[in-house]
Amino acid sequence: MYLNIGGDMAVRDTAIIGIFDLDNTSISAKTREFLGQAEQEGQVVPCDDLPKAFVLTAEYGMSRLYLTSLNTATLEKRMK
Repeated sequence: MYLNIGGDMAVRDTAIIGIFDLDNTSISAKTREFLGQAEQEGQVVPCDDLPKAFVLTAEYGMSRLYLTSLNTATLEKRMK
């Protein structure tokens, strides 16, 4: 099964490690460092609009960080 994360993007639900709210998590210096490092390594997949959340995935030995304009509550409802 796949999770539509907005726009024309979808990720495999078994690959999802976590869904995180950007407003709440970006307060932490460790999370900002993690996001910066992921961007430098080319693991960030941007979205077209202002991002509200990010979806962290791991599949085939690669991790990806998908930015999405959907909030975490919407993504959680889509998972069910």
